[in-house]
Amino acid sequence: MSQRNLYTRREFLRAGTMVAAGCMIPRFLVELASATASAAGGGSAGERVLVVVQLAGGNDGLNTLIPYSDDVYYRARPRLAIPRAELLILDDHVGLHPSLTELKKLFDRGQVVIVEGVGYPNPNRSHFRSMEIWHTASDSKTTLSSGWIGRYLDACAAQYGNDPTLAIAMTGARPQAFYGRRGLGVAVAAPGRFTWPAGPDGANVERFRAMNSAAKETQNASLDFVRHVMADAVLSADKIQAVTKRYKSRVTYPNTQFASDLRNIAMMIAGGLPTKMYFVSLSGFDTHANQLNVHSRLLKEFAEGIAAFITDLEQQGQSERMLVLTFSEFGRRVAENASGGTDHGTAEPVFIIGPGVRAGLHGRRPSLTNLDNGDLVFTTDFRSIYATVIEDWLGANARLILGHDFPKTSLVNQKAKTA
Repeated sequence: MSQRNLYTRREFLRAGTMVAAGCMIPRFLVELASATASAAGGGSAGERVLVVVQLAGGNDGLNTLIPYSDDVYYRARPRLAIPRAELLILDDHVGLHPSLTELKKLFDRGQVVIVEGVGYPNPNRSHFRSMEIWHTASDSKTTLSSGWIGRYLDACAAQYGNDPTLAIAMTGARPQAFYGRRGLGVAVAAPGRFTWPAGPDGANVERFRAMNSAAKETQNASLDFVRHVMADAVLSADKIQAVTKRYKSRVTYPNTQFASDLRNIAMMIAGGLPTKMYFVSLSGFDTHANQLNVHSRLLKEFAEGIAAFITDLEQQGQSERMLVLTFSEFGRRVAENASGGTDHGTAEPVFIIGPGVRAGLHGRRPSLTNLDNGDLVFTTDFRSIYATVIEDWLGANARLILGHDFPKTSLVNQKAKTA
């Protein structure tokens, strides 16, 4: 296989293909004709689902979960510190930002875990590299071509029929976390419009199916790769279109893109797709300047979207099978900067949300005085959280997926059966 062929495939996939293989290895595991027969989905209805929420840009953890009992916080942030009187108090030491009112309600109902001080050794403060580390579950000195979700799909997809919709991202392109040998997972901007557009000269989806049938193998590896990718795209569109027609909800979501994405995920969960992993992103957290208003708006958007999503799934009778995991590529520095913002930092709080969690504060709070060059020293490796979710929620082998043993934490009430 030539390097030019590999590069051509990357170009093709990045140009807008709906289904793509993260490691660029062709797979011929799904026969379009037989798979389309089960396009209505629902084959694994009732099984557990993980929704991964990316807070893109580097969320300021110290102004999200606020250590109000520590005077160092207020001295380090004379303009950005949130007054104690405005906080949503959790215990004698910390409180949530006042924009997280809807999340505090879920916390009080026993549906929110907050893990403090999450990060990794030798942290990288580059957006691109640190996000890559979180997506691939690598360490800071290792570069991996596959993502942690992609490796989960590689390990477990066979028992679900190698379905390309086992992972769905509400993004313009497949996230790096999806990259894997089997190339499973799709990126969907709007499920209701995820279909084949009519083309010129009578071009339609039937002609497209015939041209890209997975059964048509040739001696051209590049052509076969593209054909199978597009066959999966048609199959995915069929399945998603089918489930969107069954969705009925009485919940009013906020008028934001993030809430709309969560509504679409609720639609697909309630509709019976076999999807195990959903991925959604809320961006704008790179608050180097004028942070107060921007961060407040983003946290409100996050909390209200999540609350509507949970309520919707509760009314659909689906909430017990869903878990939300949040992450950001890094936190922010302890001290505010001269522009009324904060610069790239390290450790951050991570939220795990859903009826199946062991609610409360977990992990060890980082010191505000024992710093690493002005940054928090992490106390929980993010891969320990991944390992816990992989094994105790999804029932898979975390070592097989993460490549190493990481100590698990008590985040989930009931362990899933190991896959």
